[in-house]
Amino acid sequence: MNAQELIDTARTLVAGDKGLLAMDESNPTCNKRFARLGIPQTEEARRAYRELIVTTPGLGEFISGVILYDETIRQSRKDGSPFVKVITDAGIIPGIKVDAGAKDMAGHPGEKITEGLDGLRDRLAEYSQMGARFAKWRAVLAVGDGIPSRGCIEANAQALARYASLCQEAGLVPVVEPEVLMDGEHTLEQCFEVTEELLRMVFNHLYTQRVTLEGMILKPNMVLPGLTCPKQETVDEVADATVRCFLRAVPAAVPGVAFLSGGQSGELASARLNAMNVRFKSRLPWALAFSFARAIQQPALEIWQGEEARVPAAQQALLHRAKCNGAARRGEYTAAMERTSA
Repeated sequence: MNAQELIDTARTLVAGDKGLLAMDESNPTCNKRFARLGIPQTEEARRAYRELIVTTPGLGEFISGVILYDETIRQSRKDGSPFVKVITDAGIIPGIKVDAGAKDMAGHPGEKITEGLDGLRDRLAEYSQMGARFAKWRAVLAVGDGIPSRGCIEANAQALARYASLCQEAGLVPVVEPEVLMDGEHTLEQCFEVTEELLRMVFNHLYTQRVTLEGMILKPNMVLPGLTCPKQETVDEVADATVRCFLRAVPAAVPGVAFLSGGQSGELASARLNAMNVRFKSRLPWALAFSFARAIQQPALEIWQGEEARVPAAQQALLHRAKCNGAARRGEYTAAMERTSA
């Protein structure tokens, strides 16, 4: 492990006004999204869609890194150029999702544990050889009656820390993703409590597993009320709660917090990130960036619908969302940016 290289890569991922683009949907998830729009659920359709994303002109102005799926990192453009080369040539850092998904946790009804530690050392070595420079592992926690339990929080925190340690051993920056899900009717206050407890536990285990905090990125949820909670706080209230929670639980050594979108609309995710940077950026020890999937991709996917003739329009929509999030990092995003694009 070269600690300085890890630190440099982590800093680059959250530098300037840029953020991460997550395009690491598993094949079943990608197929589900295709099915809703009548797109063929084939390997070639997935490859064509990923080509649309990585060949978007100017993407590197706003995106520092892309998170790929195992299928995608092995794919190429129609002309034979490997995606990893296309991404690197655009000035973007290639990354890879390495967990094996969240599975039902034994003895914990309604809770999940993320699997994939078995054989991870060898997989990381292979991905590193293929050109990946960072990796991602996601843990998911639902909020509900009696959950999440301490057992579930602890097991997922330990798995995240063991994954992060193996990443750094392999020379890859770990993107540590503990996600408190938006599903449910829990309040913003409940999300705050669970998020704080989860983050404290995660960093406790990262410390125990000797992870270099300067050479990692945190990819958390924002502190939000559940989707079906009757009370939905304002953009500024969400920004305040999120930053207050993170100041309590995230060490200053971490170079950046790259939020997941977690089902928020693209506009709302941008507005909330913008509010955090407007109100707090100059006073925070870490950068507040983005690592969005649907909140960047969805408009492009809906325009494309599997048709080659629509690729330029879809790429324009993708670039627009990336640009909006770049503006949100500067605290310069406004609703007017959406109207001018439309």
